[in-house]
Amino acid sequence: MGRFVFFLGEAYRALRRNAAPSMAAIVTIAVTVLLVGVLVPVLSATGSKTDDVRSQLELKVFLFNDATETEISNLENRIGGVPHVETVEYISPAEALTLLEAKLQDKSLLDQLNSNPLPPAFNVKLDDPDNLESVQAALSPPDASGKPQPVSAAIDDIVAGDQTQQIREVTGAVKILLAVIAVLLAIASLFLVGNTIRLSIYARRREVEVMQLVGATDWFIRWPFVIEGLVVGLFGAFIAVGILFLGKVTIVDPLSEDFALVENLNTIAFGPLIAALVAGSMVVAALGSGVTLRRFLRI
Repeated sequence: MGRFVFFLGEAYRALRRNAAPSMAAIVTIAVTVLLVGVLVPVLSATGSKTDDVRSQLELKVFLFNDATETEISNLENRIGGVPHVETVEYISPAEALTLLEAKLQDKSLLDQLNSNPLPPAFNVKLDDPDNLESVQAALSPPDASGKPQPVSAAIDDIVAGDQTQQIREVTGAVKILLAVIAVLLAIASLFLVGNTIRLSIYARRREVEVMQLVGATDWFIRWPFVIEGLVVGLFGAFIAVGILFLGKVTIVDPLSEDFALVENLNTIAFGPLIAALVAGSMVVAALGSGVTLRRFLRI
């Protein structure tokens, strides 16, 4: 316990004696944590919106109007047993007409119909939109001539949607882009913080050499720097968290009621995000101090 108190005292004195490098490290960490704290909710909201768009992609299995209840029931069970099918929803002609009426702005268009032209259908949701082709092939496998044939005589047509492929390509590209941005952000943050800590320790390399010459062990020298890194990371994180909290209260929360894009930023919990930022900042700063110091311990 006494040694730990000694290390704390040494770290405190080092911070006071080297105020300029320590302040530079604190500011760098604060800016880095602030950048991460802003981009993480943005990336999370974008990813959530992308997944939401992909989840709306589905197969529509249109049936003939004269399909019997037995054929419909058997086909529903058969579709539900196809791999990668998550849910199967039967839409009767009356229900289809009601859904169409809800989407139309001009309700008078339906008054001109003498009968309901919409056929019965199944809405088939998948576990992953990338499995659309495999499910469609299972419901309409090729015959001996290679021409697709429905698995049931009640099936009139199977439609995946005109823009399904484009939506999948765009959302897939967005997910890849978000992953690349996240990786680059993590690498840039580590390098930025690491370089700042390296410069701070470089300014005190003579101090390390003197301690080695009087017989101090490597870990005896390293611990004050590690504790100093923890303190610097904590202060930098607190500054960034204060700015993030101020921005959330004054900008995000008031605008989230009027703008769906801003509302999506609240999809990630603020408390766990702050805890992760503070812990990550302290760990990176402490590791940066300990690892960087290895270079100056080799004499």
